[in-house]
Amino acid sequence: MKAGLPSLAQAESSNSHLASALLLCYGLLWIWLAIAPVNRRDWLLENLLAFAFVVLLVLTYRRYQFSGVSYGLIACFMTLHAVGAHYTYAEVPFGFWLKDLFPLSRNPFDRIVHFAYGALLAYPVREALIRLAGVRGLWSYYLPASLILAQSGLFEIIESVVADFVSPELGSAYLGTQGDEWDAQKDMASAFGGAALAMIITLTASRGLKKTAHRVGE
Repeated sequence: MKAGLPSLAQAESSNSHLASALLLCYGLLWIWLAIAPVNRRDWLLENLLAFAFVVLLVLTYRRYQFSGVSYGLIACFMTLHAVGAHYTYAEVPFGFWLKDLFPLSRNPFDRIVHFAYGALLAYPVREALIRLAGVRGLWSYYLPASLILAQSGLFEIIESVVADFVSPELGSAYLGTQGDEWDAQKDMASAFGGAALAMIITLTASRGLKKTAHRVGE
């Protein structure tokens, strides 16, 4: 037991350094993108939930720490969101490049980020469910995808309320519908698809690791 304590302490210290480095990098990127966004009011609306999420992670860090993998996935998603908020999702240059390349009827960056929401955050959600709620077995793969879908629906409702009551004139730009009346449903489907894919990959990797460990044990 004593021999294992230093390695555990080292792992926790390494995880803490990684989380701090990711927060610093994200903070610097966020500040840079905040200097001259395409639409300041839209940028403020887009960052309300993102800011609240980062503050929540910081305030709860002493009580609960995600793994380094989860913090990396969260940082990737927050980076994508920061870029989308800077340009407004419908006007991200990379999205226009994809639109011309394939060719598409709309800038797909918004849809990509919704897919990334599920693909990148389902694993941290699963990790939290396992450690805090004791979820096990196939439920630990099904529930994260279901929660991502539920959260996506909730966020769509929140965005609609904010667009209607806080800044009606920015409604279309903030929601990123680009003229698609089914945009909210497609965004939710994209997030669920990303989460489902992430859980399939996680399940496959987990079974592969168990088989490898069993062979080594033999």
